[in-house]
Amino acid sequence: MTNQLMADELIVNKIYFVRGQKVMLDEDLAELYQVTTGNLNKAVARNIKRFPEDFSFRLTDEEYKNLLFQNGIASWGGYTADIDHPIPAECDQ
Repeated sequence: MTNQLMADELIVNKIYFVRGQKVMLDEDLAELYQVTTGNLNKAVARNIKRFPEDFSFRLTDEEYKNLLFQNGIASWGGYTADIDHPIPAECDQ
């Protein structure tokens, strides 16, 4: 039970609020499924017709900066991922 609570908490901590909806970043979703971010994005691109039109979107520069601020990511590059493909959290349920 404790392990499940820890896993749930880890997932909840990777959900962000962007454009009025809860989203997960492609990097975090890839980690959850234990694949690379590149492979996740390639799989989505290959199977794009299987997903709703608003399944993923590119962040604006301002949204990107807001996420960096939300995450407390260091200006020295403590976070190196390319945060640009948030995926609505509801799609992962």
